[in-house]
Amino acid sequence: MFLLRRLLSTAAAAARGPPPIRVDVTESAGRGVFATRPVPAGELLHSAQPLVCHPSPSLLNEVCYSCLRRKSGEGRVSSGGSYFCSDACRDHPKGFHDVEKNADWSLFDDHCSSRGLKYPYMAKRLACMLISGAANADCLNILQPARLHKGTLIEMEEEFELLESTFTKAGFQKEVTTFLTKEWYINVLARIRINAFRIELVASSYEDLLSSAAASVSCDASVGNAVYMLPSFYNHDCDPNTHIIWLENVDAKLKALRDIEEGEELRICYIDTSMDVNARQNILANGFGFECQCLRCLSGD
Repeated sequence: MFLLRRLLSTAAAAARGPPPIRVDVTESAGRGVFATRPVPAGELLHSAQPLVCHPSPSLLNEVCYSCLRRKSGEGRVSSGGSYFCSDACRDHPKGFHDVEKNADWSLFDDHCSSRGLKYPYMAKRLACMLISGAANADCLNILQPARLHKGTLIEMEEEFELLESTFTKAGFQKEVTTFLTKEWYINVLARIRINAFRIELVASSYEDLLSSAAASVSCDASVGNAVYMLPSFYNHDCDPNTHIIWLENVDAKLKALRDIEEGEELRICYIDTSMDVNARQNILANGFGFECQCLRCLSGD
């Protein structure tokens, strides 16, 4: 029975073919994602695994350190105290997790915690991935960077010095940390700041939905943050035709919200669509560096 289900799944995937999308240049927003055929509402356009992700610091013992799945039942705990939901998730990040366990992150973590910072944790993980050989130093360079203000740059320099000193104190040799320069760190943070997605897992059943709704009253619904390649190419619209969801873990799924025509640009909403136009414009200008010119904003809705 298992083999039959697997064969049917493989056949269905083959029948669907490649994702019905292409990346191209837009008239006014740089790169964008476009439909290569008509797409019906509700269709799964594609899935994506993160380039780098990290759990919310407050939930380190509640979600998987690898895939960000919420804890349920028995998981696997490493010698470093991190929680993993399965053997696969424990083995997958073994290289960079071993690097991380060999350093004392207390000063770095205290700095980030006292200032409410979340993105430096992702830069730290990426640095550990580079040292372990699990990633390339320029893996985020294709993504658009955020505009950085002087105060932000000063803060980043402080974070970099803590990161560098932590690796130095842990005894990592210069030959494995040659990538670790102030310029590299600022470059990485500038891209993470504007491309990171806040991961909020969607319940897989009605019962789970009721439980998660009750839990969200008393805690942050976000389980962490992640940066992706293809999802980062989607431009914003306050009345989007596509949305991004996370069902059980950090793997992103892009679905059509309504029927989409061939050649139409696929857009997601970067923020809460329920806000009024002034609030949306303010957040998009200050957080993402652009003035939204979508039809909804132009109409004043």
